[in-house]
Amino acid sequence: MPESSPTPQILVRPQAPAIAYHLLPADREKMQGVGRTQAVLPGVVFLGGFKSNMSGTKAVAIEESCRGRGQACLRFDYRGYGASEGDFRDGTIGAWLQDSLDAFDRLTIGPQILVGSSMGGWLMLLLALRRSERVAGLAGIAAAPDFTEDIWRDLPAEQQQTVMTQGEALRPSAYGDDPYVITRALIEDGRRHFLLGSDIDLDCPIRLLHGMADPDVSPAKSLRVAEKLRSHDVVVTLIKDGDHRLARSPDLRRLCDAVAELSASRGDA
Repeated sequence: MPESSPTPQILVRPQAPAIAYHLLPADREKMQGVGRTQAVLPGVVFLGGFKSNMSGTKAVAIEESCRGRGQACLRFDYRGYGASEGDFRDGTIGAWLQDSLDAFDRLTIGPQILVGSSMGGWLMLLLALRRSERVAGLAGIAAAPDFTEDIWRDLPAEQQQTVMTQGEALRPSAYGDDPYVITRALIEDGRRHFLLGSDIDLDCPIRLLHGMADPDVSPAKSLRVAEKLRSHDVVVTLIKDGDHRLARSPDLRRLCDAVAELSASRGDA
């Protein structure tokens, strides 16, 4: 059975930092083993969150779930993340969206299900709007469109002043990691990609998971996304004791089940 290598592959781009990725190919024999006569399942693309890389718990769980169905799966690091080239300080929503578009366009074929975690949920929606003809479904985990403005509002006035005058400031991490660098470019570019001020013109099936105990992104954000989406096939699942990361075993099962449901709706049972 084909498997993604433990060593990431590299997508070289002449005018942008190289992107590291893992690509699990579709396995036709495995699909036949679960009653499918051809490789009809859409692929899956995982879009990670702010300061998260492709080796995170959710990304790996999604890949393992896809492997069990013989389903193709792509996970990758944005520029400045993980094994990819580039400096995190140079990253913006627009730059990471371009990374996502390049990975989607050059590394996947046919219909795809996008899975986006936190910031990746924003990128998931932006990518789907630009490639709607190839998007079979969306699954968001604590999806956080427009989150850069939430960060900006939470910064003390003195840090806002530092960002505007010096170009960046440090924001403490709630997870024991190094402080986050918040740049003026990230804030200003984020405003050019806001989604929640108008309708989101997507019609595919969409599943949104959110922890009600999320300290970083309010579950009201997922409800607002659902309101703005044009699609009528939108289901929001609230996990009462769920945190922001939703990386516990029951949370991972819910996520993988949501992706499997979206996959089955596009395949021949």
